[in-house]
Amino acid sequence: MFERFTKDARDVVDGAVKHAERTGSERVEEVHVLLSVLDRKGSRGSFALSALGLPPDSGRRDDLVRALPGGTGTGAGAAVPGGRRRAGRRPFGKDTKSLLADSLRIAVGHHDRHIGDEHLLLALTGRHGALAGVLAGHGVTHDSVNRVLYGGDGPAAGGAAGGPGK
Repeated sequence: MFERFTKDARDVVDGAVKHAERTGSERVEEVHVLLSVLDRKGSRGSFALSALGLPPDSGRRDDLVRALPGGTGTGAGAAVPGGRRRAGRRPFGKDTKSLLADSLRIAVGHHDRHIGDEHLLLALTGRHGALAGVLAGHGVTHDSVNRVLYGGDGPAAGGAAGGPGK
């Protein structure tokens, strides 16, 4: 699947791995993907976030990060006992694998040839749970991102129940 990722989407995945490593998390979780999407500048996902009032390096983005489970995302996931960091790449958590698959379905649903960071953002906003709730609390919902990127609600893209395409 990663061969279909744009450079921006690959950079988000690499950034998520770095967030997991930096925090000592055993796995790359959805929160790490979100933190990496928030780090982006000059991409379609970054454009959507800016259009929705969360420009890079803004206080509103800082507020969003502080509202994430685990405070600032530091310690999201299981940390290594004793404060030691595990060497090597982290595996993707089950929810993260599902998120990546959802981003592919969203891209296909929009007839996009490649998976971009905007599809990862759409997948994050289309899920149930704390991360989507924090994003929605800051005006970043699946529908609002879809409107910014595609000018409407877009096609039904499948995904989890109540997720993208609902």
